[in-house]
Amino acid sequence: MRNNVVGEYEEVFRSFDEDSDGKISPAELRSCMRIIGDEMALEEAEALVKSLDSDGDGLLEMEEFFKLVEVEGGEEEEKELREAFAMYEMDGEGCITPKSLKRMLSRLGASRDLYTCEFMIQRFDINGDGVLCFEEFKTMMAI
Repeated sequence: MRNNVVGEYEEVFRSFDEDSDGKISPAELRSCMRIIGDEMALEEAEALVKSLDSDGDGLLEMEEFFKLVEVEGGEEEEKELREAFAMYEMDGEGCITPKSLKRMLSRLGASRDLYTCEFMIQRFDINGDGVLCFEEFKTMMAI
């Protein structure tokens, strides 16, 4: 993995690791997935963690988490992600703002208030500018 991608994954890992113990539990994974608008049953989170848990402790360490978010598929996937990004971006600013995220989620029937959209963006906003650039969006979508 490229160093900047590893740094982004580390930031996302830390935001998912709510108790800062260096590991992500199924409950933490489920909680963070809910924040980004993806409901996941605890059983699904447990199964996902179990499928990636190489040491059998029932938790995801950083390297195991990297396996979860690695983006594969090459050019075709990149193209699809860029098309999806353009749908959310909408304002011609080259980034996803809380307002544009709220608008797109409403169109998709998953309405969220502006505060929730700001919080969703904050989880993946690696550089802290309050919006998602394409690379941050790609990291979010990999999860």
